[in-house]
Amino acid sequence: MSETTAAAGTAVPLTGTTRARRADIGLRVLQILLALFFGVASALPKLIAHPSATEGFDRIGFGDWFMYLIGSLELAGAIALLIPLLSGLAGLAFIGLMTGAFITQVTVFDGENAATPLIVMVLVGLVAWGRRGHTARLIRLVSRGPRARGPE
Repeated sequence: MSETTAAAGTAVPLTGTTRARRADIGLRVLQILLALFFGVASALPKLIAHPSATEGFDRIGFGDWFMYLIGSLELAGAIALLIPLLSGLAGLAFIGLMTGAFITQVTVFDGENAATPLIVMVLVGLVAWGRRGHTARLIRLVSRGPRARGPE
């Protein structure tokens, strides 16, 4: 059994509840950091057409519409990471987005920054896995349809 040292120097055993709470807090911190990354560092330059973003998307060859689409998806995903019921689904969606980013890095940019989407993919994968219960609940809610929501 794992133990941690208390402030007074006595050993306090960690219970399953304590571990689960720490894991949940760690996952929430990761979600916040990823939301900041996607919302500020990644989506914002695309949505304001910063030269660093437009140059890259010019090399891809799809035009500005694609840059705005990716920026919008990243911003929506960043917000969804902060909404408990949507956080697992956001993680799954970002895995798809990062797969596309990795393929683009390898094929268009000769693998210059190909490790970045892989690292981010692992992190959003942790969120998707850790919040899989939320995703299952969301699927149950959506699959019930309007009749389960009651009278309007």
